[in-house]
Amino acid sequence: MWSNGSDLASWVDKWADHQPDALAIEFEGDKTNYRQLSRRIASIAGWLHLHEVKTGDRVAWLGPNHPLAIELLLACSRLGAIFLPLNSRLLIAEHHWILQDAGPRLLIAHKDFHEHATEAADEIPVFGLDEVYQSEPTELTPRVSQLDDPVLLAYTSGTTGTPKGALLSQSALAANAINGAHAHDLTSSDRFLTFLPLFHVGGLNIQTLPALMGGASVLLHSSFDPGQWLEDVERWQPTWSLFVPATLNAVTNHPAFAGADLSSLKGLMAGSSTIPEAATRPFFERGVSVGQVYGATETSPTAVVLRIDQAAQRHGSCGKAATLCDVRIVDDAGVDVAAGESGELWVRGPNVLMSYWRNPGATSESMTDGWFHTGDIGHMDSEGWIYIDDRKKDVVISGGENIYPAELENVLAECALLSESTVVGVTDSHWGEIPVVVAVAAEGFEQNSEAILQLFDGQIAGFKHPKRVIWTDQLPRNVMGKVLKHEVRDLITKSETAT
Repeated sequence: MWSNGSDLASWVDKWADHQPDALAIEFEGDKTNYRQLSRRIASIAGWLHLHEVKTGDRVAWLGPNHPLAIELLLACSRLGAIFLPLNSRLLIAEHHWILQDAGPRLLIAHKDFHEHATEAADEIPVFGLDEVYQSEPTELTPRVSQLDDPVLLAYTSGTTGTPKGALLSQSALAANAINGAHAHDLTSSDRFLTFLPLFHVGGLNIQTLPALMGGASVLLHSSFDPGQWLEDVERWQPTWSLFVPATLNAVTNHPAFAGADLSSLKGLMAGSSTIPEAATRPFFERGVSVGQVYGATETSPTAVVLRIDQAAQRHGSCGKAATLCDVRIVDDAGVDVAAGESGELWVRGPNVLMSYWRNPGATSESMTDGWFHTGDIGHMDSEGWIYIDDRKKDVVISGGENIYPAELENVLAECALLSESTVVGVTDSHWGEIPVVVAVAAEGFEQNSEAILQLFDGQIAGFKHPKRVIWTDQLPRNVMGKVLKHEVRDLITKSETAT
């Protein structure tokens, strides 16, 4: 049952009419049915309205996974406002920059982040969960939004080290939900166990929002714990769950994995550009297929899907274009290449971003006639199966998090201990990729790797920190002086081989 209502919240409202007592969300023992969820969204919309949130205003959220993040998004959809989820792993200075750029009307913070939020917010009003939930019930606010209105502002690190806000419309999230429904053969009887962070479009939009828009049930974990995941698979009997390579490894390496009852699972999905076969093999050996979703913040993110019924025969492929998406492989001139030849992946569909927030230059650089340039290099075979070969952009995807080397290189550039340096991503069996510094020591400085790694303390979030330093006498550059990162990666390979 798919709604064609005026906003995303209307999808939940229709399920509240159709199956009011059906479980919508379970979180830390509290169960919310669709009738309650619909009323709560309306009440929160009323609370936002009383706090002068209007069409186009941004509403920020900071905290671990919590039902309020989902409810705020849907309440914003009623008002025509824009939900701004903040990555809870960032530092105060990083949050401050995003908040100043986005200019939200207010910020709602979990109690564990209230002090952090207050410092980052500057003059932006900060409210707690209790203030939202314990407010007096308000009359239903009139619906003032349409599906073409923006509803989600998701920041991703930029190639220059400056974050960019991808602005996604309600219709983009609706299209993404349809892509997700088809990828999972979703029905209202499905049960989704969510633990990936809701501040990412992956955790929010690959399974969680499509589940609620399709009348299914969600068990929400505040954070990832492999033992808790295994316990709840047995207790709650989910049919689906979403992973990244690092969390797949954490579950399969847990002592309880071998004996755990996984029989309720129709399958698992994993989100990343490439999923190592070694990470999925233990699940296949237990009779659980692992499919894949490929995409980006800018594509909401579901753009390419490897369904579970295809996964065993298509190791190495990230799938075919999602139901409402088109995919091209193009050369540097934007011309389609022949089947089997490598080029950049471009994606087009109703799930693609409207623009980057107040950044027309970045928007024009990333879009051509509605086609989003992913920055990934891949090829497509004659049957339409897509394979990721390399990455045109420098982004490092580590444990499901995007890390842009430029941000790390900006820190290194201030260090007098180095005469030159760069950062590249290298393959890692646990994280998928890790950032590594390749550096030339300044005259008189001993090659002290620990001193270089400590430069990042307090500068950027810990998950972005490089994991090691490779020393060299000179960085390879082209005639224009640009560092040749593919040759840098070769240096690392040679260094590891020698070791």
